[in-house]
Parts: sequence; C-alpha cells; structure tokens
Amino acid sequence: MSDEMKRHVQEVFSKNKQAYVDSKTHKKQSDLDEVIEWLKPDPSHKALDIATGGGHVAKALSSHCGTVFATDITKDMLQNTARHLTSQQNIEYVVADAEQLPFLDESFDLVTCRIAPHHFPSPHHFIKEVARVLKDNGRFLMIDNVAPEDDGLDEFYNRFEKKRDYSHVRALKISEWEQLFFNNRLSVKKHLTRKKAMPFPDWVCRTLDNEADQKAVEEVFKQAPAQAKKHFSIIEENGRVQSFTIDEYMVIVEKHSS
Repeated sequence: MSDEMKRHVQEVFSKNKQAYVDSKTHKKQSDLDEVIEWLKPDPSHKALDIATGGGHVAKALSSHCGTVFATDITKDMLQNTARHLTSQQNIEYVVADAEQLPFLDESFDLVTCRIAPHHFPSPHHFIKEVARVLKDNGRFLMIDNVAPEDDGLDEFYNRFEKKRDYSHVRALKISEWEQLFFNNRLSVKKHLTRKKAMPFPDWVCRTLDNEADQKAVEEVFKQAPAQAKKHFSIIEENGRVQSFTIDEYMVIVEKHSS
C-alpha cells in the first residue's frame, strides 16, 4: 500500500515540479525567515532538508550552514530544483525516501521538513528516521498542514485534500505529532499554529488540470456543513469558491538520547 502511495507522490510531483518552485505558498519569504530565526543555523552546521520540493528551505539554509543536503523521493522534482539553485554551491541533492533516509546515525545538526509530511504513508517511520539521523542536541523543525482535533473536521479536511491531490495521505492532528515526538525522545522547544489563507483557484489548479475534477472539489466546499464552513473560513462569491483557510503547525524539537 505505502509503495503505491509513494508512486502517486512521484507522479504528482514529477508532473507539477515547476508549480512547486513557483508556488506562492511554498516560497513565502516570511515563512523562510522564520525558519532561520527559529533554527539559528551557523557555518559549523550540517543540515538536511527532507522532501525539499522546490528547494525553498534548502536555499534559505544554504546561506547560513556549512553544508545542506536536500532530499526528495521524486528525481524529476529534485533535478528541476537543482537547476534553479545552481548558484548555491553548498547544497547536495540526494534522491531519498523520508521514511528510509540513506544517512548514518547522528549525521546532522539540523533537520527540516516543510509542507510535506501529509504525503508520507508512515509518519511514525519518518519521525523515527529524523531522530536517528539527528546528532544529540540536534534540532528538527517541521512545518505542515494539520487536521483539527475534532474528528468530524479532521475527516472533512483530509477528504477534500485527498480529492484535490491523490498523493495526499493524511494530515495529522497536533496531538498525534506530539505523541510521535515524545515516543522518539524529541522534546518540543517551541511551536505555533496559525491559519493559512489559500486562494482556491491557485490551490486546486496546482494538482488538477481537468475542469470536471476541479468542479468536484469545489462542490465539496460548497456542500460543507456549517461547522466546516466556519472553521475553514470558506468564502464564496457569485457561486464560486474564492478562498479558504487551513491550520498550519510550526514546531521545533530537540533530540536527547538519554
């Protein structure tokens, strides 16, 4: 099952590789500035950016760290990103599965992963691997979309994401992430949650080019229960969905083996 999911991810991201380099959501500068502010990278640090996509975080880190390894499961995506970041000499590109990282134990001072874990079939294996490759006292910063704690809203959120992008597996709740960190001796140092506004047309077109499929996703929003319309701030104008919000979680954890 998970191999099939990973093939879906590779298909979707190969097809849309340029869209992720250009995506406003993915290249938002204030987000990238915050990553640097929270991690405080310096030239002595070796960093790993997992599921780098368009390479925005890897690029931001490369101005501060000695070496950055940018990994992605999709070779086409990585190749395209490497072509865009030719001026960054200290980034190494490695095709790698987030749940089976090809690195030795305790290799990195810093690890990052942004807007990607909802594509991973096994978050449990992913966090276990992050903890394994981090040095003791190393820090991991993750940003991802999260599902609300309410089960009904969780189901609605993951349903519309999956309908828009079949490589979406599941956005976890914050409580689930916290449990995974705890299980792997990663202690939360700082976290925040925020509402992220999504322009519907840009969002739906990033993965779907068939108009009927786009309309089907729009219908899910239009027929949403009142509680969901409120929580996700779904805005319609002239019978068309214009925008909505999702919950984003940013967290930094530190590894302590003992």
